[in-house]
Amino acid sequence: MRAGIVILPVDRWSRAAASWRWAEDVGFDSAWTYDHLSWRSFREQPWFGAVTTLTAAAAVTERIRLGTMVTSPNFRHPVTLAKDVMGIDDVSGGRFTLGVGAGGTGFDATALGQRQWSARERADRFAEFVELTDRLLTDPATTYEGRFYSADEARMIPGCVQTPRVPFAIAATGPRGMALAARHGQAWVTFGDAERAGELTPDECLATVSTQVARLTDACVRAGRDVEDLDRILLTGSTRERPLESVDAFVDFAGRYAEAGITELLLHQPIPDSPFATDRTVFEQIADKALPQIR
Repeated sequence: MRAGIVILPVDRWSRAAASWRWAEDVGFDSAWTYDHLSWRSFREQPWFGAVTTLTAAAAVTERIRLGTMVTSPNFRHPVTLAKDVMGIDDVSGGRFTLGVGAGGTGFDATALGQRQWSARERADRFAEFVELTDRLLTDPATTYEGRFYSADEARMIPGCVQTPRVPFAIAATGPRGMALAARHGQAWVTFGDAERAGELTPDECLATVSTQVARLTDACVRAGRDVEDLDRILLTGSTRERPLESVDAFVDFAGRYAEAGITELLLHQPIPDSPFATDRTVFEQIADKALPQIR
């Protein structure tokens, strides 16, 4: 079992840089940030862009893997996104993972002045978004004409440091998204039941994720892949589970989800007066004592 940290882009870089260095120094395997224009209760507070944040993080770290959690079509176009991804991969020396998801409702969905898409349209756009982004990051030049996205001899030279392209971590819980993960993903992301995350008991949360892993396994079989080829990532922090209450609670939590088929847990960096208001001292103890145990 591996562990990563989600560092929200809420601090000026003069302060934020230390968080990314700390995450690497204490031994987290990966560090991610949300790719939103704003997010829920943080809308009226400082919030910086994911691309610039991750580029800066790449420049002040050496080993830790970096990624978006997650990028969506809500305000991204595959051509410009692919160019940014290629740049972050280069600055990081091949340590970048592109986390992608279909997106949802809320601020990002209408920030560019567009109408809010239906769930079906988000799924349709996501499928095309992933396919075109895959091609752009794999080929030096891409021409593509889709229903939602197009590219006309879009150049991606010199290409990614990682070959054939940066890994995709695809967030999905429905059948279409699972199929995309099986076909294009190097990792799969879930945070459990998106509709009832705050209502389920810890046992129900675990059962939900176990069922999702089984469905992902079936999707991989249909795609001719082994599910073990994909990392299976659980984004924590949105359920009634409390793995950050103590070192023992986290170790127990990690063990139960490892048995369910999860290979990496993502924890949010503590932020006071927010949904992620965790005791900083306990969080540091978990980083110091629990990370070696779960490995």
